[in-house]
Amino acid sequence: QVQLVESGGILVQPGGSLSLSCAASASVFSPGTMGWYRQTPGNQRALVAHITVGDKSNYADSVKGRFTISRDAAHKTVWLQMNSLKPEDTAVYYCFYRDFAGESWGQGTQVTVSS
Repeated sequence: QVQLVESGGILVQPGGSLSLSCAASASVFSPGTMGWYRQTPGNQRALVAHITVGDKSNYADSVKGRFTISRDAAHKTVWLQMNSLKPEDTAVYYCFYRDFAGESWGQGTQVTVSS
């Protein structure tokens, strides 16, 4: 099973920027799709962005043009660069990994956008 460790969640002011990172590890690691979901209280997790092994990325409409997802050449670390943050971006952000065998999730990191 793939273990995921996230970092980068903090309190940031509206209009600010923040970068989240997620590092994957496993005894036997194979590249897969990685990305981020986010969740607010009382709501289901919603996709923010993902990136495939072929480096194709997909974004939720609400973050297009503001967020950028990228990954390293080893396909083990993924970053989410978040710009022009809005209060509605406040959520717990969860990293995920998915391949033919299944999926794994990180523990979540809190992002709060508030003045």
